[in-house]
Amino acid sequence: MTVQVVRPAGAGHETLYVLLLCLVIVLAAGSVVAWHGETQSEIRIESHQIDARRDLTAAEQGLYADLRVAADEIRIRFAEEHALLTPAELSEEGFPPFAADASATSRGSHEWHLLPGDQAAYFGASQALEVAGSLLMRLDAEQEQADVWLNRNTASAPASLDAQSLIAAGWQQIASQYDAGVTRQHRH
Repeated sequence: MTVQVVRPAGAGHETLYVLLLCLVIVLAAGSVVAWHGETQSEIRIESHQIDARRDLTAAEQGLYADLRVAADEIRIRFAEEHALLTPAELSEEGFPPFAADASATSRGSHEWHLLPGDQAAYFGASQALEVAGSLLMRLDAEQEQADVWLNRNTASAPASLDAQSLIAAGWQQIASQYDAGVTRQHRH
């Protein structure tokens, strides 16, 4: 009885070649990601501003989004009719946040007013400051987006609508700087 032992023909070398190929693929993929990756540069906001996606409550975020949509409609109608829509007209046409519906109630039951003056401004007095602060939307023909301000401490309209007076009165400008990230982040 003879026993013949058959050894594998170069299995160690084949394993080495496969591992080297995997290493080359991983290094190539890593270099492509590093080469094409975007740098995460966070845009700083001013001390009088508040970030729309990080610093607003859910109710305030909803109100802010509704105001931006309503601002577009107000601008379009002003271009056609040469008159600003009143909050009552906006409510009758069902534009949030001016419409008195269930979402308005759950977001602070704001009472909306068109403020007199040279600049178009809508003021929403919060009836529940713990849910959402009072809001001020200034419309300027030269700016593409509405200028929205928030005050969580008062339900009265500001005396003056210029930025310095608003800052002095405790109003914070809502800054929206959306990027490819999520729209709401939790701070840890």
